[in-house]
Amino acid sequence: MKSLKTLVSLSALAVCMGAASMANAVSISPDGAFSTSSGTIVVKSPSSFGAAVTCGITFKGNVTSGVATINDAKLTGGGLCDLPVLKNIPTPGWVLTATSLSGGTVTNVGYTITKPLIPLTDCGPDTINVTWNNSTHALTANNQTLTGHTSGTSPNCVVQSLTVTAPSLTIVP
Repeated sequence: MKSLKTLVSLSALAVCMGAASMANAVSISPDGAFSTSSGTIVVKSPSSFGAAVTCGITFKGNVTSGVATINDAKLTGGGLCDLPVLKNIPTPGWVLTATSLSGGTVTNVGYTITKPLIPLTDCGPDTINVTWNNSTHALTANNQTLTGHTSGTSPNCVVQSLTVTAPSLTIVP
């Protein structure tokens, strides 16, 4: 009898834990193609000698099963903004996954700059943490380090800030 009570108790606990984990599940909606309006990205890299460089940025991609894949990213602004080759664009893409109603991660983020006469940059690919605002549909990130070059204890590959708006996307429970 004691075994039966233990089995029932464990089964009830498993059901409750499963329900609790489902309650915390979030996803990006709606499925289908999306694009962002013009945004900005500020990066520091060896090619800029560690100085912050501000570029315009836009993304296009597709949402499937609640996960967004960015398979097109464009930088604007001239100068150093014209030089990066984005890693994993178009495939496998940068993958945006919601982890809460207010944020998530973008995986596969990285870029290279191999222009002669300026320092080589080889940053990432890495995962960066992002925040999301469902009211404004703004995706933001601040002070996200990418692996690659380091100088002493200071990384030379940093996404100092990122702000883009994806008007059609929402994070849903």
